[in-house]
Amino acid sequence: MLNNGGHTVQAGTYWNLTNGNRVQMEQDGVLPGSGTTRYIKAPVAVMLMAAPVIGLVFAVFLPFIGIVMTLNLVGKKLVQGVESAAAGSMSFGWRPIEAYLAGRKARKAARAKKEKKGSEKQ
Repeated sequence: MLNNGGHTVQAGTYWNLTNGNRVQMEQDGVLPGSGTTRYIKAPVAVMLMAAPVIGLVFAVFLPFIGIVMTLNLVGKKLVQGVESAAAGSMSFGWRPIEAYLAGRKARKAARAKKEKKGSEKQ
């Protein structure tokens, strides 16, 4: 019932247990994949009978899947918010690429003007 990839098998339908792909072997041949790839041989009738059960399991667990995905999203957003707040508070504002040299001349001129006015008043 269980077969590995690369083995010679009889004709039939084989399902890959890893990714769910179906391989239809029209005649005896070698299953695709490496030796770690596992296949199950099941008649189509068995799979058709199993489909409603698999659908029921999916329908039952779908709300739980939605809740878990929502909690995961909220958790990620909270972590991102805390990280950005922490990064913002740790930043010391030094930007080595930016140079504010334009204001130095204006301040120097204003200081000289103020000193000049102060000396004129005396």
